[in-house]
Amino acid sequence: EMNFDDLKTPGQTIGWDFIVLMSRQGKIRLAEFFSSYTESDKRRILRDIAADVLPRAPKMCNIIEKGEYKFVYRRYASLYFVVGVPSEGTNELIVLEQIHLFVEALDGYFNSVCELDLVFSLHKSLMILFEMYIGGMLCESNKREVLKQIVEAEELVEEMTKPGEDTAAQLDDGLSYQEQFQLGRKPGRRTGGQGGGGGGQRY
Repeated sequence: EMNFDDLKTPGQTIGWDFIVLMSRQGKIRLAEFFSSYTESDKRRILRDIAADVLPRAPKMCNIIEKGEYKFVYRRYASLYFVVGVPSEGTNELIVLEQIHLFVEALDGYFNSVCELDLVFSLHKSLMILFEMYIGGMLCESNKREVLKQIVEAEELVEEMTKPGEDTAAQLDDGLSYQEQFQLGRKPGRRTGGQGGGGGGQRY
């Protein structure tokens, strides 16, 4: 496994301020902010991603300067994985590798992940993200260890779930209101999610 700390030089940071997964149609499939932003700032960032990242041609640079931060992104099939990092002291190549590492972990869990997996299993995607990143810093780069922890957490929930109860609803209890809203359900309740255009493409 790659040790990202070995690639750092003095004065560099490799922490994420936020990560946003957005479809080509501008639908937000996952948005997590590790730094403190106001709601208006978050909305502005999401608008900037839609305006600056989505229209870009495939061979254009994967880094966009935005003042105090910059977007570093990779596109996988119908989804853009966009990470916000500080403008100064960040190695963008490490960030690109970290994005790919997250995608590989998703791939390992969902067995070739696609956009619909993120729509219907947002809580699983967030579990993987939080297992790998704490406060925007990569804390676990071993994909096998990440997936092992996720499976153990699921087995624990299943053991604690009474017959007839919805296991996924139990896992949803750990999500914020905003994250459950992204799933299209009321907090604490599991309802049918809704799909997105072109969601069946595999990465």
